[in-house]
Amino acid sequence: MKDIIFQMAEKTDDGIMYVTADGRIAYWNNGCERIFGFTAAEAAGANLDLIIPEKHRNRHWEGFNKVLETGRTAYSGRMLKVPAIRKDGAKLIIEFSMQLIEQDGKNAGFTAIIRDVTLR
Repeated sequence: MKDIIFQMAEKTDDGIMYVTADGRIAYWNNGCERIFGFTAAEAAGANLDLIIPEKHRNRHWEGFNKVLETGRTAYSGRMLKVPAIRKDGAKLIIEFSMQLIEQDGKNAGFTAIIRDVTLR
């Protein structure tokens, strides 16, 4: 069953990523490669700033850290629409849902399901 779930995550057109509590990319599927232009090998271990436009980084990290500390987000059950950047510098608009991941009773990071909505 784990193999089927892994294949589902890898083959979907939507981006799926996991980011650790320190803001490092730990999982990056084929959908993320297509959306952002970075391979999984290029993204692995990189700071999430890789895809966040510079002028939005402070606000992003404030929200990221607040959710880690409190375990709550105002965006639960909703898609969040934000600007992003591709490897080639092109600007995108993405929608994503995020889920807080717990490990050993601690908030360990986030997983996100991402869709490029630039053309909408």
